[in-house]
Amino acid sequence: MKQIRVLLIEDHFLARMALHSVLAGHSQIQVIGEASDGETGVELYRSLRPDVVVLDLRLPRLSGFEVIDQIRKEFASARIVVLSNYQGSEDIYRAVRSGAMAYLNKDASGEQLFNAIQNVDRGLRYLPHLALDRLAERTPVLELTPREREVLAGITRGLSNREIAEDLHIAEKTVRIHVSSLLDKMGARDRTQATIYAFQRGLVHLN
Repeated sequence: MKQIRVLLIEDHFLARMALHSVLAGHSQIQVIGEASDGETGVELYRSLRPDVVVLDLRLPRLSGFEVIDQIRKEFASARIVVLSNYQGSEDIYRAVRSGAMAYLNKDASGEQLFNAIQNVDRGLRYLPHLALDRLAERTPVLELTPREREVLAGITRGLSNREIAEDLHIAEKTVRIHVSSLLDKMGARDRTQATIYAFQRGLVHLN
């Protein structure tokens, strides 16, 4: 079975050691690097190219938000799990909007963290109910057509318009029209906000 190579970015030594210990208990995970500040975390990402990053948002030198922005700017396919005590809707939304694919509270169990890492490594988002509840404040109510629901499901899976078109056997131009309609109906400024709404309202479901 493939090992998932993980980079930890956490400034508190004991918390970082605890994370390492928890993850080391899973044969599928290999912790390949650790950083105690944001700048070092970005540098380690460049040199190690981990499969998944697990980071806190409260970091010295560069905040977790800035780390996500920098890594995603250079490596668009970077897969990031946030593990933080910040639970405000704006914090969660900002992290997810920047490119984090999972958001967990530091009280999360080792099994939840492992599941988040597994899902993110496969390109899937992992947003527990607490995170979704916080994000619900940002989203309106709407009704979608069956085709719009299919396109939305593709968006939440992280598929491009072209990939959605191939999956649904329709023209890419048609997908673009549906995406535009979805964002307009939802009052969503982008695909990230549409994804958050979809999970919260049960329009699509986490596997």
